[in-house]
Amino acid sequence: MIYFGPSGNDDEFYSLGFKHTTESAPWLKEKGLNAFEYAFNRGVNISDEKAIELGKVFADNGIRVSAHAPYYINLANPEDELVEKSYVYIISGLKKLKLMGGNHLVVHVGSQGKLTREEAISLIYKRLEKLKELLVKENLCDMYVCLETMGKPAQIGTYEEIIDMCTMCDNFMPTFDFGHINALTGGKLKTSEDYEKIIKLCYNKLGEKRTNDVHVHFSKIEFGAKGEIRHHTFEDEKYGPEFGPLARVFKKYKMSPMVICESRGTQSKDAKIMKEIYENC
Repeated sequence: MIYFGPSGNDDEFYSLGFKHTTESAPWLKEKGLNAFEYAFNRGVNISDEKAIELGKVFADNGIRVSAHAPYYINLANPEDELVEKSYVYIISGLKKLKLMGGNHLVVHVGSQGKLTREEAISLIYKRLEKLKELLVKENLCDMYVCLETMGKPAQIGTYEEIIDMCTMCDNFMPTFDFGHINALTGGKLKTSEDYEKIIKLCYNKLGEKRTNDVHVHFSKIEFGAKGEIRHHTFEDEKYGPEFGPLARVFKKYKMSPMVICESRGTQSKDAKIMKEIYENC
């Protein structure tokens, strides 16, 4: 089974008078969607009671839920004391997501800042080793930390880097943001073969289970010399990538990813378009 849904609530949701995420699940079900990514982007502030309530509503409507950890996380920060906050964000995000009934938490690994890329990556590996220990200590070994591919050269997170980091632990999984990958490579995601190259590498290094269940972000993204600039909608014909070639790869390999749309303000509408493309390809 494949899962399609939005990242957060889109413009249409609010224009119809809806206000609360508890209202998202039946609305998404009515649209024929079955996934939702909850945003902890500005902090993990939800109460246990609210997380449990959301989890019940999503489960009752057949919506699979994931979450995005706060943007503040930077496992490449040279200051060990500051990285402690990143651990707190990740562990608290995983605990709240678990209460919601989900098990995929999307995490940005960090930026290189004034470090060389090699120095930054070395620090991230060191911090991921500690994160592995924390997952065991906090009884979170049934959860996935989904390390995201990024869209700017100064950020750590090419798809090769992310896949290699995920080899460290069975609880680490990629979030392939194909809009980011396309932006970072200057628009090179065009054919099914371009996408298949990434999926094959994932199969070879991480195995069938994690590759089949991989977490995915998809949107059209404008880019320039420094990578990602801004997200657009599927109506924008100027920008890529296109979903059809990727949908054919998902079908070829009989994958069951969670495909989250991050279009600018039209996440649900474009998630439904992706679902229809997949069903008809």
